[in-house]
Amino acid sequence: MTSLVRVPAPILPREPRVRALKGLVLAGGKGSRLRPLTATGAKQLVPVANKPVLFYALEQLAAAGVTEVGIITGDTGPQVEAAVGDGSVCGVRVTFLPQPAPLGLAHAIVTARDWLGAAPFCMVLGDNFLKRGIGPFVDGFAAGEGDAQILLKRVPNPSAFGVAVLDPDGRVRRLVEKPAEPISDLAVVGVYFFGPEIHAVTATLAPSARGELEVTDAIQGLIDAGYDVRATVIDDDWVDTGKKDDMLEANRLVLGTLGRRIGGEVDAGSTIVGEVMVEAGARITGSTVRGPAIIGAGARLADAYVGPFTAIGANCRLSGCEIEHSIVLEGGVIRAVETRITDSLIGRDVVVERSPLKPKAIRLMLGDHSVVDIA
Repeated sequence: MTSLVRVPAPILPREPRVRALKGLVLAGGKGSRLRPLTATGAKQLVPVANKPVLFYALEQLAAAGVTEVGIITGDTGPQVEAAVGDGSVCGVRVTFLPQPAPLGLAHAIVTARDWLGAAPFCMVLGDNFLKRGIGPFVDGFAAGEGDAQILLKRVPNPSAFGVAVLDPDGRVRRLVEKPAEPISDLAVVGVYFFGPEIHAVTATLAPSARGELEVTDAIQGLIDAGYDVRATVIDDDWVDTGKKDDMLEANRLVLGTLGRRIGGEVDAGSTIVGEVMVEAGARITGSTVRGPAIIGAGARLADAYVGPFTAIGANCRLSGCEIEHSIVLEGGVIRAVETRITDSLIGRDVVVERSPLKPKAIRLMLGDHSVVDIA
């Protein structure tokens, strides 16, 4: 169920469009679907191809000419601030905007109201990934196309998303957050464009049944008030990296674009096949790496096999093991494991090894919300 929004039309005369857009990136939230990885860390900092997924959003804004960026933070704000710094690592200038609680995407706009001022802006969810970026959409909105714009993608499971219903001319007619009954297969992608008119709508919203100020309600308020809300159905690869399999899919997409570069040491007894990046300080001995794959700085591989679509983080240690289609975060250790590891997301400083102890048995120490598949 979505909250009822009644807004008089029109709310305000349309503000003259300022060409320069600001960026608003959401990096709060609990990340419950990625626990235990996110039990003590920000979900937006989980790496894809050895780079925090949040950095892709910031870099895509910079590439589109949006360099003034506000980042909404929550409980993990200090971690996000430490990772992003002043934003120069991603080509942007950053202002951190703490949100007192994860009260919804529209509440993030309320939180940023003073910082945004009268500027039009692009709001991006920091755990979403668009392979080809957002440049054309930024250009179109900056040129004055509509009062708001959303991106849509056809999905097989619309009940997991906010969805849009379009009129015959392709204009947005209705939005519903996670509908129980499928009214459309057009999911709202986590990239939104708004003018300053949105602030008058967010001020009128009431919390939905799940206790949040929904961005779908805010957009519906613009529509009800007679504003021109436009939509583009994209054919780009889009991943909402909220779950393990989503992270692996984003990792697969990025690794396929990296190319080949050997910056570390590879001995004569090793074989590197295809598009593989070996970062500076990594050392590979007696091993095979088949790309696309990335081996992080300072990692050590000995008598190991790393298969396609695998990201091995910085300072990992792999020996006597095989792994593919997986992500291993910084400091992970895998040694003397006879069964090939696949489709896995292994956290920082995690140790996976064969035990010499008798009797032979599986011995586990796992955090809350862990998942283990045993062959």
